[in-house]
Amino acid sequence: MLNSIKPKARTVFLYLIVPVVFFVFTVFVPLVTAFVYSFFEWKGGPKKTFIGIDNYVQLFHDATFWQSFGHNIYLVIACIIGQIGIAFIMVMIVNSKVVKLKGIHRTFGFFPSTISAVCLGLIWNMIYHNQYGIINWFLRLIGRDDLCKVWLNEPKLVMLLVSIPLIWQYIGYYMVIILSAISSIDTEIFESAEIDGANGVQRALYITLPLIKNTMLVCITLCVAGNMKAFDNIFVMTKGGPGTASMVMAMYGYQISFNQSNMGYGSCISVGIFVLAMLVIGGSQALVKLLTREKEA
Repeated sequence: MLNSIKPKARTVFLYLIVPVVFFVFTVFVPLVTAFVYSFFEWKGGPKKTFIGIDNYVQLFHDATFWQSFGHNIYLVIACIIGQIGIAFIMVMIVNSKVVKLKGIHRTFGFFPSTISAVCLGLIWNMIYHNQYGIINWFLRLIGRDDLCKVWLNEPKLVMLLVSIPLIWQYIGYYMVIILSAISSIDTEIFESAEIDGANGVQRALYITLPLIKNTMLVCITLCVAGNMKAFDNIFVMTKGGPGTASMVMAMYGYQISFNQSNMGYGSCISVGIFVLAMLVIGGSQALVKLLTREKEA
């Protein structure tokens, strides 16, 4: 009887008013403000000069910005494969009958995502350190001193090296999401497949994955959104260097806005990040849905 009682519209409105106001003032207002400022030449003081779309023309021809966008795409691809892919494999292992104490595995898997990104950046900075880092220490231990190098100063390797901490940090986060989705699947489906002779890989690919495709789509969306605004780990580890070899869009916007005090162009970069992030998220969702339909057909 209680379940049939619906709250009044006024009650729902009162519950929603605080989060909606909070959202408007923390997300919508800054976005609109950045869009307005992007049409001005503004150094951060009271004086602003309206310059129309000049900032957007400059952005379109800015090679560093597009290089940074390419680095963000690299992070997106690496983290979709690394974070979500490894998380799915680990969930299959944790959910198997072989592994015991599943609660401990879930707790320790999720733990890295609770640590501050700045702290993780400092930790991995020490791991990559040319004198005291564990990588060069191991290479010296096995007598391969010739392979030791200043790892974060290698332009060809630096994006891979800054991707590894990001992947490691959020594997457990996606594990929890995928585990919760799998727990809602009727166990009789897996038991029937096992009786029919399906092995673990077949059950994962042809039963589990199709049944949790909506959850996987959410994971991909979160992963794309998070890596399109990546900043803190990379800022601590490389500050975009060497040169611009690990520069990402958010860091480029930060440098333009605060290091060069060019708030107008920095606002333009922020709008560019927002638009490109929406396009990449929409494109990734459309691609996943298209691939899913082809498999179903």
